[in-house]
Amino acid sequence: MSLVFEVASAPVEPDRQRADVACFIGHVARRRGAALPASVRAQLRADGWIDGVWARPAVQVEALDNLPVVIDNWALFDQLYAWERRPLAATGSAVCATYLGAALRSFFARGGRRAIVIRVGDPWPFLEDDTQRSAQLRPRLRRLIPDFAQTVAPSRPFAPHDPSTWQGIEHLYGLRDNSFVLFPDLADACASQPVAPLASPAQTTPETFVECSVEAEPPPDTGLRRLPAPRLDSAGYAAWMLAVGAARGFLARRQREHLLLASLPLPWVDTRRTASGGAAVHAQADMRAYLERIGVLRPDGSRAPDDDTGSASAFVQLAWPWLRSAAGTDLPEGLEPPEGVLAGLLASNATRRGCFRSVAGDFSLPYLRDLFDAEPPLSWGLGEGGAVQRLARQVCVFTPGPLGWMLQSDVTTSPQEAWRFGGASRLLASILRTARAQGDHLAFETNGTQTWARLRRSLEDLLLGYWNEGAFAGANAAQAFQVRCDRSTMTQADLDAGRLIAEISVRPAQAIEVITVRLQLGNALGATGLREAA
Repeated sequence: MSLVFEVASAPVEPDRQRADVACFIGHVARRRGAALPASVRAQLRADGWIDGVWARPAVQVEALDNLPVVIDNWALFDQLYAWERRPLAATGSAVCATYLGAALRSFFARGGRRAIVIRVGDPWPFLEDDTQRSAQLRPRLRRLIPDFAQTVAPSRPFAPHDPSTWQGIEHLYGLRDNSFVLFPDLADACASQPVAPLASPAQTTPETFVECSVEAEPPPDTGLRRLPAPRLDSAGYAAWMLAVGAARGFLARRQREHLLLASLPLPWVDTRRTASGGAAVHAQADMRAYLERIGVLRPDGSRAPDDDTGSASAFVQLAWPWLRSAAGTDLPEGLEPPEGVLAGLLASNATRRGCFRSVAGDFSLPYLRDLFDAEPPLSWGLGEGGAVQRLARQVCVFTPGPLGWMLQSDVTTSPQEAWRFGGASRLLASILRTARAQGDHLAFETNGTQTWARLRRSLEDLLLGYWNEGAFAGANAAQAFQVRCDRSTMTQADLDAGRLIAEISVRPAQAIEVITVRLQLGNALGATGLREAA
């Protein structure tokens, strides 16, 4: 008989005004022998998963299979999930960390306070032949995003008001206080098997005489750094783009208050795209041009066609490159997708300064002290026409600098300038989430002028709070926002159907990320010479 002390946790109360909660959906094993804490069981019971109308079998509840679990600290995640036990091969005992675990670790390390984890299955062996990977690609991605490559009507369509049908991303419909969604396994699921391990660099230290020196020990050689991180060929990028497009489509149709955070996958050396009558564009040489060529990004100012399924959207923020940190030695090649780091920065920014402020620049410096390398290596130049600078217009790019690693751009993938700044998209998502909560209180009120006035005043008070915090541009509140809720926003058909419609117009404040100064030195020198001659 043993005595176990369990720290009691406060009940998980959803708060729609929060803008720092991130949902991680992926493959990770349940830790064997770890019982569900009372707090987790109480949360699942309150959500109806244990004895509600849509209760799941006891075995599924114990396995936390396809169930959203609120995680408020790293210790709880480590207790519930065997995140560090992903098998390297189908046989043998060698293991590595899961990308979901690595992303969550970076999220909490950068200041994240609450995450929601949805386990959709066990991780597959990292070293898997291409035949098996190709056969399992669609099932794995559909556990994350059921609409992936859906060409026929699904056997069990998504029903918003029937949680028993929800799978993967569809759980967002019931997570009203969530802001971001991440799929850390996505690039790995679309990757192809490497041909050979990477060459192992020799761990040598030059012989020098240093006063009172202590030689640092090299990192332990686990063999993982010689295994290439997941990389994609052209077919892999096509599958990845379809998955991101399906997730973006779900958010646009169902959950406009959520943002998708994803990492750009690493390409193989020969990954390229050739246009009709044009030269081939290699992904490693010019990632921006390659992404435009395959349709992931669109040129500045362009508009999407009606049948667009790409990822260029104000609902998507992509991160690049893959990062090496002090904690990432348990990953192949020591590289982790940067989306977990980005999510942690956004969460910390939301709780400390406001979700509408940019996380690029000096704010990101103290949170990235543990980074020491990246793949591919990037440098931030002074000009605006470099490959990295052009990519940073629509991708969140991490680069090293004189003071350390820094996030250089906080942007969405939208080609429209008005929706480019990431803070603007997060601001509107926060407004929509809070406004929806206020509208819920009026669901059973009489649809008349008094209710319209109540809603209008409530929304104006909400937006006034944002304006006082500096979220909007404008010298006064009238210039910053406008709220309308009257007969001009609703037709007679809307009134007959019981629909209450309010229209909000806002002017989000834009962050300054680049300042260009032009000096006319020639004229200045000439003027100085004339004064001296006189």
